[in-house]
Amino acid sequence: MVLKFFLHISKNEQEKRFTERLNNFDKYWKFSDADIKERDCWDDYMKAYEDMINNTSTKWAPWYIIPADYKWLARSLVADIMTTSILSLGIKFPVVSEQKLKAIEEAKRKLENNKS
Repeated sequence: MVLKFFLHISKNEQEKRFTERLNNFDKYWKFSDADIKERDCWDDYMKAYEDMINNTSTKWAPWYIIPADYKWLARSLVADIMTTSILSLGIKFPVVSEQKLKAIEEAKRKLENNKS
């Protein structure tokens, strides 16, 4: 199973986060000069992302476009998609043979008898 997530942040939210980085000493480490330069290419990047998603999304490996302005929402959506996808696999624990069940019962008895 392949799950691909595109976390989309709006241009306004990106600006808000950049401003916070520039005005909060504790977030200076997140800032890069390239951030502002690359922001000038927003429209080109959006077109490239759209092309990439349209050309690489398949039925067996789809892209999920996640609105990511609110981190709590993005995380919840990704978690839900992952959980639902894993559950859809129908994975089950292996069936335990009669021989193994007998060995388990014997092990339980031994442990019970050795208790202090």
